[in-house]
Amino acid sequence: MTATPPPPPASAPSSRTRPDPDAVDAPVPLRRLVPLSAQHVLAMIAAPVSTVFLVAGTLDMPPGATASLLSAVLLLCGAGALLQSLGVWRIGGRLPFVMLPGGAATALFLQIAQEHGAPTAAGAVLLAAALLLAVLPLYARVVRLFPPLVMGVTVLLIGIAMIRVAARLVTGPDGTGEPRAVLLAALTVAATVAAYVFLRGVWRQTSVLIGMAAGTAAAVATGLGAFTPAAGSGFALPALLPFGAPRFDVVAALPLLVFSLTTLAEITGQTVLNSETVGRTPDPARDVPRVARADALVSLAGGLFGTSVMVTSAENIGIGRLTGVRSRFVTAGAGALLVALGLATPVSRALAGIPEAVVGGSALVVYAVIAVMGVEMLRRADLSGTGSGTLTASIALAVGLLPLLAPDLYAGFPGWARTILGSGVVAGTVTAVLLGALLPRGARPGPLPVAPARE
Repeated sequence: MTATPPPPPASAPSSRTRPDPDAVDAPVPLRRLVPLSAQHVLAMIAAPVSTVFLVAGTLDMPPGATASLLSAVLLLCGAGALLQSLGVWRIGGRLPFVMLPGGAATALFLQIAQEHGAPTAAGAVLLAAALLLAVLPLYARVVRLFPPLVMGVTVLLIGIAMIRVAARLVTGPDGTGEPRAVLLAALTVAATVAAYVFLRGVWRQTSVLIGMAAGTAAAVATGLGAFTPAAGSGFALPALLPFGAPRFDVVAALPLLVFSLTTLAEITGQTVLNSETVGRTPDPARDVPRVARADALVSLAGGLFGTSVMVTSAENIGIGRLTGVRSRFVTAGAGALLVALGLATPVSRALAGIPEAVVGGSALVVYAVIAVMGVEMLRRADLSGTGSGTLTASIALAVGLLPLLAPDLYAGFPGWARTILGSGVVAGTVTAVLLGALLPRGARPGPLPVAPARE
């Protein structure tokens, strides 16, 4: 009888808990690279598609312009994945990352576009990307301003504001929705939920895209909507400066400028998580600025092609865990596939024909998830009720929700004040940062006042 070898000592983690640190740099044979890369594309394609249609629907863009914007977003997603995965000089983390148009950034982009015009929104993207590049030498100091408490308040306010914007895609600008549009949006949401509940693996990760496909099919089959692809064929480059020359207004751009600073905290967490997943020892001081530089450069290009801020995403890490393949060349292959899709005009023009109510239904799901992410971030903060965290979050959320609940509250204020205070995201985030700095973490102001219960 063979003796059972003793287990490894606790101080030496096994290969199951610590992946091979060289796996991230290992090349993958082409016969395996293509299907593995396609799997990553399927897992992330819903985000750029739904984001583009949300922008197009909110800004009343014609089908041809929508198709061009989708081509631009897919090209930038592919270029970003290639840059982050392969790295050039000190740009790109050389980790298996993909890049997406930020959902929260899209909400702020649309807010600026609706209040100040699309050219100002495009200029705000360029300013936000430039600010991110400028603050990287001060990375260690800036990131401390955005602990989980501040990030949670910011993301929650963004999600709530975006749900309101997405609802307008269903109801129309006047806020009064036709029953068939509401029904079509509800069918899209139901199909998304069903796909998420009953499917597994990569198909579950594409539940939003499946919901959009099912909603479009239901629209055509029942007459609740129409599928009208834009005209065009072959391969083409997206239009440069689709909204005209960018306009630069620092005050109007404040929502995206604040967001660009908050992304440093998110990039830090994603970079550490991705490094640990592939077995590389995390080194935020070295890797986070590299990842942020790639984000900023791709966002600069995005501002020229009409997109919002582009952000690195770690959502595909789960695929690496499922397949056991942690090579950065797989996500680089996904980037190459996305570039090909962006150049394929028939694909983008066909997708541009999805009914607006279907896009609205999918957007409601996507941005409700963003709001829940904010709640999850707040759970990581100290909200015990005895420290300053509860007071900070409460006041910051109140300040941030006021512009949504009472849109005319600041109507009598000067223009610059309306821009700052009228943006719930900016007002709430700045309040959280200031209170977080003024109230010591160990402060114990006592329990918040509670109204007596009614009989």
